[in-house]
Amino acid sequence: MSRPTARVVHLVSRPTGEPTADNFAFLDETVPPLATGEALVENIHQSVDPYMREEMEETGGWRLHAPLEGRTLGRVVESRTPALPVGTLVHHRRAWRTLSVVTPDEATVLPDFAGVPLGAHLGILGGTGLSAWVGLTRIARLRPEETLFVSAAAGGVGTAAGRIARLLGAGRIVGSAGSAAKVHHLTEHLGFDAAFDYHEAPIADRLREAAPDGLHVYLDNVGGDHLEAAIDALRDGGRIAWCGAVAQYNSLQAPPPAPRNLFDVVGKSLRLEGFLVRNHLDARPELYDFLVPHLRSGAVRSDETIVRGFEHVVDAFLGMLKGANTGKMIVQLADERR
Repeated sequence: MSRPTARVVHLVSRPTGEPTADNFAFLDETVPPLATGEALVENIHQSVDPYMREEMEETGGWRLHAPLEGRTLGRVVESRTPALPVGTLVHHRRAWRTLSVVTPDEATVLPDFAGVPLGAHLGILGGTGLSAWVGLTRIARLRPEETLFVSAAAGGVGTAAGRIARLLGAGRIVGSAGSAAKVHHLTEHLGFDAAFDYHEAPIADRLREAAPDGLHVYLDNVGGDHLEAAIDALRDGGRIAWCGAVAQYNSLQAPPPAPRNLFDVVGKSLRLEGFLVRNHLDARPELYDFLVPHLRSGAVRSDETIVRGFEHVVDAFLGMLKGANTGKMIVQLADERR
């Protein structure tokens, strides 16, 4: 009996500066017969994320000429393990392919949240939402009525952070974004009290205008000049949850000169703490308990930019790095209702 063919993407070269489509190659691979304990998953949704840029480096986790990893949702279509019956919806990390062979240790059965869109498990209920939740509640410990600044606020983590912070009772929420359209979206649709385009003027000036009484908390997705401006604007005893540093992902050998005011972390008794969401997976039940009722009621939505078709997965990744998305960038690979 013939076996199905999977379409896969390999990394075939390391980027110098910004990655391009030439760093990737599409291939067809025959899926081998399943061994006992394995299941075959038809992938439905794949996430593309900023951290993947670092994985492309020699020091990253992606090997050349091999399938790549990433957060993925799919449906079991063939199984030789009772833990993953045919028809089960799962989350796994064997991404960048249309079909994936997984074991129960490599796949998590998705909870059945009636009324919650499947894609939310990659968005506000997935790694991006969990990053925002951990950054705000565990690292920065945002309190009601405090002023919060979120950089890259129109991205996946940023939009989730804005929605979660409002539910947590933040007093004023300020965001930065890369275009006037995104600024409008933040203030008109996502509940940000103020937002600015970081291209228009020095970030420190725009941040002082948006938060004249200073900041209590900064959720940093950018680093560089955003971090410098936030340190300047933070009040004594302020907290920084450092989630990402997109400002230097394409210049890993020559990081930007900012921030130049790190000693103010001492002078203002600030707390700056970086974190990896994979070290806080035990927080996922907290996130579910907090957000699922709001998602079911329609009070909160998972903000997403959907790119359809596996053939566009590389384009979606490159576009995400350039800010082409509003909310979480997700590639839809198959019909989720099959």
